[in-house]
Amino acid sequence: MVVTKDRGRWGVVLDDAAESAPAGGEPVVCMRAKEMGRTNIVVGDRVGVVGDTTGAEGTLARIVKLADRTSVLRRTADDSDPYERIVVANADLLLIVCAVADPPPRTGFVERALVAAYAGGVTPVLCLTKSDLADPAEFAAEFEALDVPVIVCGVDDSLDELHSLIDGKRSALVGHSGVGKSTLVNRLVPDANRATGVVSGVGKGRHTSTQSVALELPDGDGWHAGWIIDTPGIRSFGLAHITPETVLSAFPDLEEVLSDCTRGCTHQGPPADPECALDNLEGASHRRAMAVRDLLAAISSNEDWELGIDRD
Repeated sequence: MVVTKDRGRWGVVLDDAAESAPAGGEPVVCMRAKEMGRTNIVVGDRVGVVGDTTGAEGTLARIVKLADRTSVLRRTADDSDPYERIVVANADLLLIVCAVADPPPRTGFVERALVAAYAGGVTPVLCLTKSDLADPAEFAAEFEALDVPVIVCGVDDSLDELHSLIDGKRSALVGHSGVGKSTLVNRLVPDANRATGVVSGVGKGRHTSTQSVALELPDGDGWHAGWIIDTPGIRSFGLAHITPETVLSAFPDLEEVLSDCTRGCTHQGPPADPECALDNLEGASHRRAMAVRDLLAAISSNEDWELGIDRD
């Protein structure tokens, strides 16, 4: 499993760590073999490695194979950029970290992260931090119809509920800079020593993580190890690669009725789509459909770009 990526070098943890991993559990440093060409390899990928896998100082193994991905979290720099950036591969969960104050929560960013999760086959979880500064209930209620798990994980809150979700899984974290993402990582993985920073400027956080890295959760207190993949603080999720059908396919009860829509329906309802089949749903499915329409509106909205776009 790829756990680090930096300037043409990848850190890989081997499956048979007991026999072949270097002392102290440090990853084997690898380069991409010539036959791999420019194949994009990211943190979370499963790869085949040959050569010197002792991890001794100065050694360099080669990545010769990229396994099929079970999930892919993608984003673009903005909504007009056709180039997709893979944030992380093979994650089971996407922990969307959002502060309820300082900086104030931004619905648009969460909506876009949810869309990216649904499109990439990753299960989203909303993690609300800084609960000592404001009540998280109001913001959490905005996503209730989507059945997204919401975990309050401020510095004074227990992490037991979060552990019950991430135990034994690969979980990627995304969030604006300054929302407490690195603080949360350090609580989950005490040896991580991820840099933390204060919020600066007009509600903007200072970027404190510059590279994605996979960190193994420690065993203890009845929990079984999993992986936490910390990603750099980002300001926006571009979604140029997403279609409404991609989002709706994540909800079987909604996807089932799409064949009843008229040709060319954008599924956003009246006045643009007066005969959208989503309007005929009832109960929980109808509430979910209306919530998903908010996500579809977020795809075409620039509301959350006022923070600026991180193009790294």
